[in-house]
Amino acid sequence: MTEHEKTREENLDFCIRYLLEQNRAQAEIPGNLAEKRRLLQALMNIWKPQPLSEEFLQAQDAELATQRKEKGCVRPSCRLWQGDITRLKVDAIVNAANKLGLGCWHPLHACIDNAIHSAAGLQLRLECNRILQGGEIATGGAIITPGYNLPAKYVLHTVGPIVLAGEPTRGQEEQLAACYRSCLYQAKEQGCRSIAFCCISTGEYHFPHRRAAEIAIEACKGARLRVIFNVFKEIDYEIYRELLGE
Repeated sequence: MTEHEKTREENLDFCIRYLLEQNRAQAEIPGNLAEKRRLLQALMNIWKPQPLSEEFLQAQDAELATQRKEKGCVRPSCRLWQGDITRLKVDAIVNAANKLGLGCWHPLHACIDNAIHSAAGLQLRLECNRILQGGEIATGGAIITPGYNLPAKYVLHTVGPIVLAGEPTRGQEEQLAACYRSCLYQAKEQGCRSIAFCCISTGEYHFPHRRAAEIAIEACKGARLRVIFNVFKEIDYEIYRELLGE
């Protein structure tokens, strides 16, 4: 093990012990780097907003900076980009949040909300909690926060409609369009020049992929900042590529 790897593992051990104490949880610290990282993320996912020490924040930020460097940052040059949104070096990225707006509470859950909060650091959950004060984000609404340890300067947290069965209603289509308009408005107010949108309300919210893409593109027409449509799944990539002609 190199000196850097040793220092990193010691740093992870400190972060894990700190969050175990704050979460009043017990767990054996794993012996390898990959499992330490997984445990740290899981503890971050279940962490309830409370004051954090400067020592912890420095240790957490050092680890997240290393992870950011390992993944690499990307400056997308076109309107469509497929991959991990936490790698994008743009002014703002959009998070498909839940109505509580504090991130995903399921440890290691493979959702964009979890990915963004885990890469940004616990400061993001603290800031969302400060803004919302126990309230909720309305469907179609959005809040804006700093990006903290993300390459992006800001994160826009928006809540899309949930389609329980069948096709979305006219009202749900308007709510989805409102998500894009709310994010564009807040990004413009903050002086952003670029924004990367995820596929809001698809996946677990069951909005049909093609209709969601059509609404997204229409809602972003005439935007006075550069819009990037970030997709992760192949189905969304093919749909957006067809609709955008790219």
